[in-house]
Amino acid sequence: MKELLSGYSVVIPCYNSERTIENLVNKLNDVMADIDSDYEIILINDGSKDGTWNVIQELARKNDKIIGLNLMKNYGQHNALLCGIREGKYDVAITIDDDLQHPPEEIPKLLKSLGEDVDVVYGSAEEQVHGLFRNISSKLVKLTLAIIMGTKIATKVSAFRVFRTKLREAFENYNSPNVSIDVLLSWGTNKFNFVEVKHSERKEGRSNYSFLKLATHAFDMITGFSIVPIRIAIITGLFFTFFGFLIMAYVLGRYIIVGGSIPGFPFLASIVTIFSGAQLFSLGVIGEYIARIHFRSMKKPAYAVREEVKS
Repeated sequence: MKELLSGYSVVIPCYNSERTIENLVNKLNDVMADIDSDYEIILINDGSKDGTWNVIQELARKNDKIIGLNLMKNYGQHNALLCGIREGKYDVAITIDDDLQHPPEEIPKLLKSLGEDVDVVYGSAEEQVHGLFRNISSKLVKLTLAIIMGTKIATKVSAFRVFRTKLREAFENYNSPNVSIDVLLSWGTNKFNFVEVKHSERKEGRSNYSFLKLATHAFDMITGFSIVPIRIAIITGLFFTFFGFLIMAYVLGRYIIVGGSIPGFPFLASIVTIFSGAQLFSLGVIGEYIARIHFRSMKKPAYAVREEVKS
């Protein structure tokens, strides 16, 4: 791991943001120049379909503070963040979205909370400016993170965060297509905090995160970074095993007291259906984990960089 310099690395994953990225960079330059002269802005083009990479190249050629990374294809926001975080050369990392919903002017507020007893600070929105289903899915992701990370602060996570870059040593060798930066950060520390920040309306385009994508992300996190589903399957199995013993005791007791067996196909069909469902659920959970082992055995990378540009 290379030695870190004193300063700030601002990491921005970019996707179809050709109309917002220059404005964001200009605001960041104004804010960061007031904080410290030692900083860099790392722009990662995550397989954009518009002219985002052309804008990044132009910005990087004009400003020696900017580094542009062009990924081979669209890997996802967290994968692009992982790439940028590993590229950073300064001891404090700042991550921010490319859509101007996180005001750069709020960065000093986050840095102020990064004390000796805090390694990660999230900028939690005072009021979310999203639709109903997006808010519901975001809460689902945060509840999933709370389970995995084991801290209530997880319900306050956001893409607007500052943390000590040294934490990346905890996941230096992590190389899997399923990435969650917040979970990886929890591998290196349990010292989290949050501050409330403004959350602006999106000025250009629309969010790439739908309810289905966020729900899938939550499922990937809980199966990729925890054994909670396995434990649920175990508890389900134990419950239905106990239920089966109760039914057997009832059948034997009725045979001894009344004589004869319990008539009725619906009763038997119901019991078979219940137990079959429990078995299929458990097999599905186990299959999901086996599939993840299979994908990791192929050593599929979290990202691949096609091109880098800097002045």
